[in-house]
Amino acid sequence: MNSTHEVFNQPAPLVDYNLFDTNRPLRDALKFNAPALQTAQLHELGATLGSAGMQAHARLANVHTPELHTHDRFGRRIDEVEFHPSYHALMSAAVGAGLHGTPWTGTSASPHMLRAAGFMLFTELEPSILCPISMTYAVTPALRGNAAVHADWGSKLGSLWYDPALKPFGDKPGVTMGMGMTEKQGGSDVRANTTQAVREGGSDAWGERYAITGHKWFFSAPMCDAFLVLAQAPTGLSCFFLPRVLPDGSRNAIRIQRLKDKLGNKANASSEVEFHGATAWLVGEEGRGIPQILEMGTMTRLDCALGTSGLMRQSLAIALNHATQRMAFGKPLIDQPLMKNVLADLALESEAATALAIRLARAFDRQSEEHERLMARLLTPVAKFWICKRGSAFAQEAMECLGGNGYVEEGGEGIMARIYREMPLNSIWEGAGNIMALDLLRGLRKGDAVAALEKELAPARGQHAALDRLADALPARIEAMASEAEARRLAQDVALAVQAALLVQTAPAAVAGAFCGSRLGGDWGNAFGTLGAGTDFDSIIQRAQPR
Repeated sequence: MNSTHEVFNQPAPLVDYNLFDTNRPLRDALKFNAPALQTAQLHELGATLGSAGMQAHARLANVHTPELHTHDRFGRRIDEVEFHPSYHALMSAAVGAGLHGTPWTGTSASPHMLRAAGFMLFTELEPSILCPISMTYAVTPALRGNAAVHADWGSKLGSLWYDPALKPFGDKPGVTMGMGMTEKQGGSDVRANTTQAVREGGSDAWGERYAITGHKWFFSAPMCDAFLVLAQAPTGLSCFFLPRVLPDGSRNAIRIQRLKDKLGNKANASSEVEFHGATAWLVGEEGRGIPQILEMGTMTRLDCALGTSGLMRQSLAIALNHATQRMAFGKPLIDQPLMKNVLADLALESEAATALAIRLARAFDRQSEEHERLMARLLTPVAKFWICKRGSAFAQEAMECLGGNGYVEEGGEGIMARIYREMPLNSIWEGAGNIMALDLLRGLRKGDAVAALEKELAPARGQHAALDRLADALPARIEAMASEAEARRLAQDVALAVQAALLVQTAPAAVAGAFCGSRLGGDWGNAFGTLGAGTDFDSIIQRAQPR
């Protein structure tokens, strides 16, 4: 048979490379924020996550999506979710890397930054299985509100062993936890929750038992070992510990109604559930559920910023890998002037997101310091708002660098389509843009927040005129803020100012100068790829290369 054509000019996929060693912006951000941090663990993780085998697991976990089994073949109610083996392989890798509850039990001097970097690297491989990982991270310290539960569960939430079996916690080497907050009628307004918690009248080692009756509209990772849920108790909205399997080995009365058919996040089983008198124990004080959920939300919002930063980095790496190899009009795409502009612009955005996300993680590590506590309060909504808002536009532009190859689901470049579907999630999950902007306004009323922001920007003063102008204007704008309608613009500008200040201190002059000139100085259009003609495109692109 005669061949109709020869296949050539198709770039080799980006595979079998070290995600950490090739990520210069991440390494520099860690060096700036935690100079003494030991990164050998991240080097090992980066090699694992860049391997062909792990990429195959990521693909399979998303192709073969979770399946709900409400009953067994005999008609007994079981409410189990079945996952592809690749899902469990990914979960085992994430738990083994300590991306869940280990910052609360580990010995590293900068446990949140170490974990944040690992979380970003794992997101490059596969983000959706990290939902239960993130929730386990967020709920672990909240369990201190019930000392007895924390004593029994705390160490296992930090264990490096993953056990997917549905059995009593005492029979498992490690456990995971989820959260159940939102309901059909309320969404982000959890005060509208109608789920009821009624005292049962009995008590045990974990305290007084409650019967939970109601529903949750979004109940991600329903196969976790336990959950923190919000319900209306006699004295108001309260937080409860609700295990899947009760201490006596019986299954709790959690009924999984259906799994959500989502745009992306396919490997993760998000569900709707009902509680039919499910047994739970109070965490914290009755009527104080809102403060509990806000504390947990702060940590999952950090993960939203970290996750989107990781997705940006991966889509940029794929675009660079493609453009370096693909020939068009007689030379590689990466040598075409317009493509250089696009790739350099994406590289600036990705590095700025990484710098801000890691800076926020530093604040989590240093909560005993007043400045860091205030910055955590301010930068959590700011980073979550701005980085996640930029994600979808970023992914679309990176996909366009690949042309039609980026729009298909198969092969190495099919990762881009998966990233594109995933990008909107972090902007929506754990409070959408308006919620974050309002949270920033609340944070600005806490302590001397304006002075803390000025202190944060001070080391970068005098390095770029546009940054100086913005830093000068922000305090007066904050003091004069008269309308909630202006809050999004303020969140954007605080994010840009902090990103610019970080890049001035951590990145090469070509990167910092181009970022300040474009994002702050007006030498930029309204789309990626509109950097000014004086930009050092080659230096910016070379720094971002994944090989």
